[in-house]
Amino acid sequence: MSLRRILVISLGNPGEYFNTWHSAGHMVLGSLQRQLGPQQPAFSKQRIGKQNAQASLGSRYSLLQSPTYMNVSGPWVAAAYKELVTQGGLAPSEAGVVLVHDDLEEELGVVKIRDWSRSHRGHNGIKSVNGSLKANPAGKWARISIGIGRPQGRDKEAVSDFVLSKVSGSGKGTLEGSATRGVLQALIELEEKWRGEGSRL
Repeated sequence: MSLRRILVISLGNPGEYFNTWHSAGHMVLGSLQRQLGPQQPAFSKQRIGKQNAQASLGSRYSLLQSPTYMNVSGPWVAAAYKELVTQGGLAPSEAGVVLVHDDLEEELGVVKIRDWSRSHRGHNGIKSVNGSLKANPAGKWARISIGIGRPQGRDKEAVSDFVLSKVSGSGKGTLEGSATRGVLQALIELEEKWRGEGSRL
């Protein structure tokens, strides 16, 4: 079966923590919707996975910002996948799933495609998703990481303070500029790869 839809889910935090480094994925996804142009609907509040979430459901990409706190993202991501893919009439092989998240180990704005099964490297959001959603081998799965840099201190408290600190104006410019362009290019590369794999089946 051919690839029909790509579900792109960003991890982050809601409310007062939305504009922090840990929510870099949310910021980039919001900017990505605008870069995709008029064919990608504006984000709006929609009931998905039994929670209100910001979503942009286009014919090619379904963009979703996880509405939960980072450390407990997994159950909602699993519910959203089941609702939009399985209950939406798509076979697992017709759907691609991409998790977009921040990355402390890369410099600000660096975007990388990572295997779904690659180590979470201490990222609690990825850890939660891995614990709740098992990748169906018939589907297409990947992660896209967005570098946010890292504080000099490596202790848990220093890292926590950093990821929950407000994104600076210049940092937001990088996320909404070069990082968003990088994520778009990564999605195009994944889509081409997955469609090519489908044609050989």
